[in-house]
Amino acid sequence: MKVVVLQSNYIPWKGYFDLINSADVFCFYDEVQYTKNDWRNRNKIYSKNGIQWLTIPIVKEAVKLKISEVKLPDNWQKEHYKILQFAYGKAPYFNQLKELMEDFYFNSSFELLSEFNQYTIQKISSFIGISTKFDNSANYCLQGSKLDRLISLLVDLKATEYISGPTAKDYLSGNEQIFEEKGIKLTYMNYGGYLSYRQLSEPFEHAVSVFDLIANIEQSEIKKHIWLT
Repeated sequence: MKVVVLQSNYIPWKGYFDLINSADVFCFYDEVQYTKNDWRNRNKIYSKNGIQWLTIPIVKEAVKLKISEVKLPDNWQKEHYKILQFAYGKAPYFNQLKELMEDFYFNSSFELLSEFNQYTIQKISSFIGISTKFDNSANYCLQGSKLDRLISLLVDLKATEYISGPTAKDYLSGNEQIFEEKGIKLTYMNYGGYLSYRQLSEPFEHAVSVFDLIANIEQSEIKKHIWLT
């Protein structure tokens, strides 16, 4: 059982969905502390005017809370919709993105950042063609140190392989034996080999929201730009 455990992000980049697709189970890990200036509430888009941050304005006090407890502000959806419409309105497949945007920003109502992120990530995954099962760390009892909580969750999820993003090496390095003792193989994701495509600006930029890919590539071809088929 290949498992990924990761915090939910705001309209993540394609590598996030590559990671989801690599797993049998993807578990949202939002029962941990919210971090400022991170990917939980912001991401980059790439319009004809270049790279721009799209940020949900979360209150400063949120850093005292778990991600799952952070509330969304009022009346931010319309502004983000307008920015995205202006940025990608001339893109060849904007209508694909527009359908998702209307669902995310107008047809759905959420009080919490985590709920919004998890909903949109699952919807985008379905749109792309990912069949991975989703779970939530809120469904499990998490106790002990940072590593203890992760190991316990992986055991509960019946993981035989844990696929981690490369940035986690900093705190996982030296603890490989703990995973081995639990019968869990530790693997690090390699974000490489992604195809380029025609964007609205140059030079080509991989590290932008998956919205960029959805606006510029026909739906059936998107997965070729995220994982090898």
